[in-house]
Amino acid sequence: MNFRKQHSTMHQAGFNITPLIDILLVLIIFFILTWNFSRDEKELALKLPSATQGQDSKPRPGEIILNVMPDGVVVLNRRNLDLASLQELLANVSKEFPDQAVILRADKSVAYKHVVAVLDTCRAASIYNVAFATAKDQEP
Repeated sequence: MNFRKQHSTMHQAGFNITPLIDILLVLIIFFILTWNFSRDEKELALKLPSATQGQDSKPRPGEIILNVMPDGVVVLNRRNLDLASLQELLANVSKEFPDQAVILRADKSVAYKHVVAVLDTCRAASIYNVAFATAKDQEP
């Protein structure tokens, strides 16, 4: 009986894919988590009023986009808010960023009283820089 270890001079060459799989899984998780944050508020099904001077704008980081749905519900970051909670949230933002801009996207069929209520809420929260979003007028 031969109990001695036999040493082989031949080593198998191989490619270790474990680090590659680890990196790919981390990237997949990263993209899945950031995908939700990268979605634009413009995806909401609103029919904006059109304007001949309307321009398409690119979303900026930290931009606050308020959406007023046809039934008057205010949506911010895909959450329905009542006016009291909207005012509290905007007041907290205006304390940190006094010149914070708010873009108001209201459906063209929404009652004007809902738009005025959101404007009053912005003013009560010390937000004075409010812009209205419009769709670019379709040329025939």
